[in-house]
Amino acid sequence: MSETVTHPDIPYRVLGRTGERVSAIGLGGWHLGLKHVDEPLSLRIVRTAIDRGITFMDNSWDYNEGQSELRMGKALRDGYREKVFLMTKIDGRSKRAAAQQLDESLRRLQTDRIDLVQHHEILRYEDPHRIFDEEGANAALVEARVAGKLRYIGFTGHKDPRVHLHMLDVARAHKVTFDTVQMPLNVMDAHYRSFGELVLPVLVEQGIGVLGMKSMAAGLILKSKTVTAIQCLHYAMSLPTSVVITGVDSMKILKQALEAARTFRPLSPGEMERLLAKTEKAAAHGAYELFKTTSIFDSTATNPDWLGEEPERLQEIVEG
Repeated sequence: MSETVTHPDIPYRVLGRTGERVSAIGLGGWHLGLKHVDEPLSLRIVRTAIDRGITFMDNSWDYNEGQSELRMGKALRDGYREKVFLMTKIDGRSKRAAAQQLDESLRRLQTDRIDLVQHHEILRYEDPHRIFDEEGANAALVEARVAGKLRYIGFTGHKDPRVHLHMLDVARAHKVTFDTVQMPLNVMDAHYRSFGELVLPVLVEQGIGVLGMKSMAAGLILKSKTVTAIQCLHYAMSLPTSVVITGVDSMKILKQALEAARTFRPLSPGEMERLLAKTEKAAAHGAYELFKTTSIFDSTATNPDWLGEEPERLQEIVEG
């Protein structure tokens, strides 16, 4: 992001120890490639969001078979790329798969450098070990950073906070501190397998930028009839998040996100407690956070080939 972009209706925050200043609301990329969102609408959503002061753009190599990145790349033409902090994610666990996916993302996004690239869907305890193997994905991202293809490195996941803590432990053993971590933070997370309780304090202590996602759990939380969309966003923004990423599939939903930003004031401890009290019963067993309790949201589980090959030396040990 080479231009200083601000808007009076959008709060801005520092992204951890990177020092980057980004909008407290980020635009999710997955929705941009959905079947009911045509290309003209997706471009309009992205450009309107930027014009209204949203600078953080989320995406992933695997979203909608690449359509989300392709559309965002088109939307960021004509000077818009310079106004945003651009993030995408890669699924590859091997060095070769990660490098290939990163290069594909660069082409789709029509840029020579992505501001932040994250290891996507850290769901399994073996994922960190594969990523930090000498033939693993992190080696590819570090080389890409040296080559100027990316600036910062992070990881994401939605399954279990203990897996996030394990990823941080394995990274530390390899003398790596991530720039960002993305995870679910919402009014129900606090009651069940809580990222906010277990992981968030660690990230704050280490100065890692916190990217909140699933503030409405893909709309499932709203179906509980316990809280409103604006309350969901305000709750997540009241946590020590750098960015709260929200999916937008219509101009109406974009307006809602912009309204949440415009009206945001940090919730008091009492207000936070009252919201959590409303959701406690519904949240008790993860019924509205299916990304934690089912495989429905686990795209790398249904597409294991995206992860790439296991290290050759490990295969030799097994076969030998």
